[in-house]
Amino acid sequence: MAHTASSESTANEAFPRIPSLDDAAIRAAPRPPVPIISSTASAPTVVGPEQLGARNRVHYGLNVDVTQAPMSAPHLSPLSPSEGIRRRNTRANTFRTLEEFEDFERRPGWKPGAEPGVDPKKPDGGQESSPALHAECQITVVDFSEDNLAIHDMGNAELVEFVKEPQPSWVKCRWINVNGLSWDVIQALGKYKDLHRLAIEDIMNTRNRTKADWYAGHAFLIMTCMKLVRLLDEDSDNSDEDEDEDQDQDEVAPRVEGNGAWHTAGRKLRRWIIGKKVQHPTAANVLEKGGLSSDTAGHSFTHQPTGFSDVFNPNTICTLQRYHAAPNAARTEYMEKHSALATRGLAVMAEQVAMFITSDNTVIAFFEQSADDVEVPILARLRSPTTILRQSCDASMVAQAIMDAIIDMAIPVTACYADIVGDLELDVLTHPSIKHTKRLYIIISEINKMFSFVNPIQTLISSLRDHKTKLSQEVVSRELQNPSRGVIITQAAYIYLGDVYDHCILITENLTQIKESANHMIDLIFNTIATYQNESMKQLTIVTIIFLPLTFITGYFGQNFEKFPQVTDNDISYFWRIAAPTAIVTIIVLMREALYDGFVRFFQRKHILEIRKKKRQRIDRARQQDRRRFSRKS
Repeated sequence: MAHTASSESTANEAFPRIPSLDDAAIRAAPRPPVPIISSTASAPTVVGPEQLGARNRVHYGLNVDVTQAPMSAPHLSPLSPSEGIRRRNTRANTFRTLEEFEDFERRPGWKPGAEPGVDPKKPDGGQESSPALHAECQITVVDFSEDNLAIHDMGNAELVEFVKEPQPSWVKCRWINVNGLSWDVIQALGKYKDLHRLAIEDIMNTRNRTKADWYAGHAFLIMTCMKLVRLLDEDSDNSDEDEDEDQDQDEVAPRVEGNGAWHTAGRKLRRWIIGKKVQHPTAANVLEKGGLSSDTAGHSFTHQPTGFSDVFNPNTICTLQRYHAAPNAARTEYMEKHSALATRGLAVMAEQVAMFITSDNTVIAFFEQSADDVEVPILARLRSPTTILRQSCDASMVAQAIMDAIIDMAIPVTACYADIVGDLELDVLTHPSIKHTKRLYIIISEINKMFSFVNPIQTLISSLRDHKTKLSQEVVSRELQNPSRGVIITQAAYIYLGDVYDHCILITENLTQIKESANHMIDLIFNTIATYQNESMKQLTIVTIIFLPLTFITGYFGQNFEKFPQVTDNDISYFWRIAAPTAIVTIIVLMREALYDGFVRFFQRKHILEIRKKKRQRIDRARQQDRRRFSRKS
């Protein structure tokens, strides 16, 4: 009870007045020196309210030995007015928060704790500065119904004005395909369909994972597009021109001096160096948009020529090694230079694809550079009134067609890697080298990266299929453009998304098989090299065992003595009469286990060969009897 009363009095007692900083008397008051205390504090004890002072609430019993310090220091009370605002007791120059993230995270304008998302209704997006993302985009707007089709090609300014106009009444489905990323286009479409600010931020940040986000009036999808492209070195054309110029100079200027041979040799050496450099093109090389001549496993590596040549910028292509790469530029350049496809003049181009499915039956797709590869085959289907895509007038079916085209472009990539691994397998089986392990490691790293891009698409497809509508087909056809129904994934889209899911599984299985083959080849290389080394050591050991007694006897008889009758009274045959039996006995003693195993294997192998020979003879006799019977019947 005494303890409770003490606690209550402590809680109800007011805190003492804090002296003002202007109190001159306190500032002028002398401060006692700080003593040096050497003690051990005991547990706190609670005292009664009559013993409580104005400042102390808990009394600590201390056994203190106080000695005066040799130098006095001013004592500052916790409530000392001269201290003012207390600062944290931190060590200076110990660590400092890193505020510049550009070297580690390539997201301009991003800071920890910043407002998430980009608001398209504000000119600056609701950020500290206006987004600096701008490009001349090629935009295709496709309006269609069962009977009509309208295709509009426009640029940035035309789209901003186009979205302000009302949609025609005959349009049942609209597809807006954007090739390129620009803030004015993203802002206009964000206002047009009231796109969520988090989705707008994900469009502008091209380092997102594959995902599907569901908002009030639209679904937002992000995935990675991969395709095969062919690289041409910038110096290839120059080398051809130099070769023509050299030929012209050779025809005009006759070689009358001996320097002509050196000139020819230097020109050939330069051509040889250029030819070697073509075998390892990098991202700085120019991307050719023509047809590829390599065909593998029934797939054609044909890159359809684009009609957006003004949008396609070879200097901004993103290869597989650069896409979602770490900020270590040296590693990226090395991996790109020694890529598995570099020797064939090929590369894998990767980019982020963002797509919206809105509640009013509209699809908006954002590509960085490859919109034409998806647009051309889908437009061909929409131009035919009898196709399923045209008859459905369904935005979810258009999204399915886009995803199907993106996945189909990755199939030739896996076929090409399978062909490269097959060639490496032949080299490893015929002549394994430690250099092959480096190429296989690079292949495995590229396969892992592609697998990380394709495998999450299965989850994305499953998310779309899980949102399948339960409405009947008749109701769905009437409610596709009704925003109050939300995003509708129709029964047809559910079925055909299963086909895209099967293609994803096929690609992931092929990538897994290629990766396992590469890992097994690395194991085979090291095992084979280790076996070769063991065989070499075995041969050296056998030679050493054979010459060991000979070396001993030679050293024994080669000693320099004044009188050695065994040497002086005998010829060379005496040495061999001693050395040969000694060598034979040494070999038998040291290699007895190997010799025994060799004899056992010899007789076992002989027995197996005899059984196989008898079996082959029986098969031959059966064949001869069958031939005789067939000849008699005929």
